[in-house]
Amino acid sequence: MAAEFKRRYGQLLLAILVVVPLDQWTKYLVMQHFELHQSRTLIPHYLNLVYVQNSGAAFGIFADSAIRVPFLSAIALLAIAAIVWMLPRLEPQQRWLRLGLILVLPGALGNLIDRLRFGAVIDFIDVHWYQHHWPAFNVADSAITLGVACMLVDLLCSRRSS
Repeated sequence: MAAEFKRRYGQLLLAILVVVPLDQWTKYLVMQHFELHQSRTLIPHYLNLVYVQNSGAAFGIFADSAIRVPFLSAIALLAIAAIVWMLPRLEPQQRWLRLGLILVLPGALGNLIDRLRFGAVIDFIDVHWYQHHWPAFNVADSAITLGVACMLVDLLCSRRSS
């Protein structure tokens, strides 16, 4: 039984044990050492650390909605459940899709923890080119983005092979 569980979910558990603590620890550090909206330049014209709270979803979507926390939390829980259900059902050749799902789940979990604790997601990485800023993000967002990129690679590879 334990060997079967490890075979099906071992990589997922490893990703959770790496991404979620790293995500929560970096957010803790930002909250301890920055005032809200405070920014520090790391690489002039390209990279800052900034403490912001995103009460919505990606790019602040739903930020002003009264039901944003329960709605976005429910979406995260559904995504987590779907990934847990899907992983053991994937074909061995779907390595990119598996990796993508394995990265998305701890990212969703890290942001869900913030949403439930603070009512908002803590973001702190500010990538920009001079005055043109990308929305601030965090370690969990990075895992989700890398996971989605892996899923796109899987989609492109599966289209070429068919």
